Amino acid sequence: MMPRDNMEAMQTVFLVGPTAVGKSAVALELARALDAELVSADSMQVYRGMDIGTAKPTAEERTLVPHHLIDVCEVSEVFDAKKFIEMASRVIDGIHARGRKALVVGGTGLYVRALRHGLFEGPPRSEALRERLEKMTAVQLFEELERLDPATAKRIDRHNPRRLVRALEVFHKTGKPISELQKEWGREEGNRATASAGFLLNRDRKDLHLRIERRIDQQIASGWVTEVRQLLESGLEKNPTAMQAAGYRELVAHVRGDLSLADAVALIKIRTRQLAKRQLTWFRRETQLEWLEIGREELSSFTAQRILQMIKHKEENSVS
Repeated sequence: MMPRDNMEAMQTVFLVGPTAVGKSAVALELARALDAELVSADSMQVYRGMDIGTAKPTAEERTLVPHHLIDVCEVSEVFDAKKFIEMASRVIDGIHARGRKALVVGGTGLYVRALRHGLFEGPPRSEALRERLEKMTAVQLFEELERLDPATAKRIDRHNPRRLVRALEVFHKTGKPISELQKEWGREEGNRATASAGFLLNRDRKDLHLRIERRIDQQIASGWVTEVRQLLESGLEKNPTAMQAAGYRELVAHVRGDLSLADAVALIKIRTRQLAKRQLTWFRRETQLEWLEIGREELSSFTAQRILQMIKHKEENSVS
């Protein structure tokens, strides 16, 4: 599925970055200044009930600016990049038809890349192969991937069985590493990337890690464990995609009695820092993204103003 060619310059703005960098606060300021509507590019905020752990915008924030692609499916339902592209494309078309800008905000690199450049789908699923692979542990899957496709193994989440299975499935069906096939992805960029503005927010590593730890502590204090208990009743464990959301599998282990809360929280902090590192690695490979380093005490309103100036400059250059 390739990007459409009916985009007007600067009608879509992408705001991306690692978890806890401050995207949501900047996005609210930016959306109000641009008269834009927000389109979430977060693979976990689509699930109803996964509120605290995914740091969804509050009800009050959603009344300030229209938000899209949040709470669009049950935690027991399958949601993937293809479905995201279909829904996001319709939503963005609707926003443009209303004469407003679309502000795409999130940290799910696959969703952002697919929306900007088209979707790399690879070969179709093989049920027989999947059945064999899904019987293997994450450790076994990662070891096999290291042997067959070391380039992908270096950047994949080794704790994510779903992605490990897909990477191995692609290799076994095509004879080529998924990393090699993905090099062709987005080489011919469509108008969604070239006729839009893209900004990546980043912070000093120590600052980002401190923000991650503080947010996790706040999430626990706000009732994250109770949220997980309720989601288990709704079928959370039956959805391998939803179970990959940062922190949820650790808290499920705590609720099941396999981890103390202190150990679960410590593990969540470690893995969330690792997630942030993977997100930055992914976005470094994205083309046409302007990087913004945010100061430790920088206000979100100031960051938004910086972005507005960059958008204005880009629009002026596109006209001249």
